[in-house]
Amino acid sequence: MAYDNLSDFLNELQDDGELVRITAEVDPVLEITEITDRVSKSTDGGPALFFENVKGSAMPVVINLLGSYKRMCRALGVKSFEEVADRIAGLIKPQVPEGWIEKLKLVPQLAQLAKLPPRIVRTGACQQVIKLGRDVDLTELPVLQCWPQDAGRFITFGQVFTKDPASGERNVGMYRLQVKDKNTCFMHWHLHHDGCHNFMEYKKLGTQMPIAVSLGGDPVFPYMATAPLPPHTDECLLGGFLRGAPVDLVKCRTIDIEAPASAEIVIEGYVDTTEPWQTEGPFGDHTGFYSLSDQFPLYHVTAITHRANPIYPTTIVGKPPMEDFWMGKATERIFLPLIKMFVPELVDYNLPRAGAFHNLCFVSIRKTYPQQARKVMNAIWSMGQMMFSKIVVVVDAHVDVQDEEKVWFHVGANVHPGRDVVFNAGPTDILDHAAPVCGVGHKMGIDATRKFPEEGHPRPWPDEMVMSKDVKDLVTGRWAQYGLGSVLPETW
Repeated sequence: MAYDNLSDFLNELQDDGELVRITAEVDPVLEITEITDRVSKSTDGGPALFFENVKGSAMPVVINLLGSYKRMCRALGVKSFEEVADRIAGLIKPQVPEGWIEKLKLVPQLAQLAKLPPRIVRTGACQQVIKLGRDVDLTELPVLQCWPQDAGRFITFGQVFTKDPASGERNVGMYRLQVKDKNTCFMHWHLHHDGCHNFMEYKKLGTQMPIAVSLGGDPVFPYMATAPLPPHTDECLLGGFLRGAPVDLVKCRTIDIEAPASAEIVIEGYVDTTEPWQTEGPFGDHTGFYSLSDQFPLYHVTAITHRANPIYPTTIVGKPPMEDFWMGKATERIFLPLIKMFVPELVDYNLPRAGAFHNLCFVSIRKTYPQQARKVMNAIWSMGQMMFSKIVVVVDAHVDVQDEEKVWFHVGANVHPGRDVVFNAGPTDILDHAAPVCGVGHKMGIDATRKFPEEGHPRPWPDEMVMSKDVKDLVTGRWAQYGLGSVLPETW
């Protein structure tokens, strides 16, 4: 479903009891974080929070917007993440029509796809108010300081729009921005980010790099900015696919780049590629630890445009679960069909909450030959952001990797440490403070599958205990006769 603006989404949430409005004055320095942290760790992620009275700013703040399974699904216009995965699977592996009737049925689907690329419009609500020159003041925004040791206030939920200077290809990412003063931020991107790649291309030319930072609009926009898309894929095309309608973009007022017309706020500016980088951070990150100070480029703000009565959307990160967990879980489910294209034996995978995305990855496979688990580990470590998976655990197809207890049971039962644990040197997550060198270290693979004789297990492998189906059915049918109350579920 396409939302014309953020307010439409918030109204739906309020009607369904998924939004709480807070009228008491709150401080954007630490207080909003503590409130949100408690709420986001409550049952099912808690409600979205709308702070109407934020100290030091005329703008309200909305947070925990996508912080539950239900709200994340609503933003995607589905009842479950698997619905999106099925749509993607249908695109990458379509059924070949056998007759002319089946071929005709494909015409509406193809016509719909043709309407999904972004379109440029002449005007947008994001430019109802335009502030240029001396009127530019980032301190008017209710930007949060999230954690006590943060170096300052950080914009955390902005979609960062950049372009390749040669091809003009658009990229949308989500990078934090530490506010330095009224018209300057730090642009925090890592070497593997597409935004940084575009920066390097501008640096070769010795020219300024135009950048737009968009806040608000359709709630699918933050997700589209974080999705791990293949190279040279426009995130706005994914946005159109998810919302079932094109993303309308409007040209910025001071730079040659476009931003969502429906945004609440758009920050326009540039990075001077000849300017020395300066110290940014520390920042309380999604790992649950502070990421350390480092050198990053300055982002010079040339304009701030916004709606007549803008809402400032933001997020906080820290020890899971928080809002970003649900966004990550959506990615896990949605991109399963794509991963299966490259790892066909894969049944399912799970990025457990405690792993903070990159620390743990559970994988189940249909094992048919020796050392197949190691082949899958190497495939995972060769795949985009999955390369940062610090610990990969591989189990057999019948093990439900969404049930972490079952995974660890099979690790304990099936792993011989001297044979089944492997280490692989390579790139690590920049935020992995345990790596002795930033961005470089080791990953661990654990093969918890049933072993073949060729894998160094010559003696027979015992069968796993499972009750016969006829006895299970018998007991279920007679349960009322046992006087044990309601029927208990079958065990695994």
